[in-house]
Amino acid sequence: QVQLVESGGGLVQAGGSLRLSCAASGSSSSLDRIDAWNWYRQAPGNQRELVAQITRFDSTNYVDSVRGRFTIWRDTAKNTVYLQMNNLVPDDTAVYYCNGDSWDQGGMDYWGKGTLVTVSS
Repeated sequence: QVQLVESGGGLVQAGGSLRLSCAASGSSSSLDRIDAWNWYRQAPGNQRELVAQITRFDSTNYVDSVRGRFTIWRDTAKNTVYLQMNNLVPDDTAVYYCNGDSWDQGGMDYWGKGTLVTVSS
């Protein structure tokens, strides 16, 4: 079992910054099976969008709209994944979800409950 808890969301003015955290807990065997940690976001009425990804090989991927502004990294000792968001714009407003994805056969897919980010103009 793996549980994910996001934190760090809030209200910020355009041009400001926020840092999101995703704290993971569970068995070591389950955590070790996760190959990619992802941040998704979803605004009301919109599709859920993959924003940032970091793999077990420490490679990263970003959606074009956030590249250069957002940074994802992980602290394995703390079992925590972070998303640093800089130069925020109103279109970044969404509920942000942490996701852990196992690529192996029969692997699990874990989700947090989300944290709300609101960027005002």
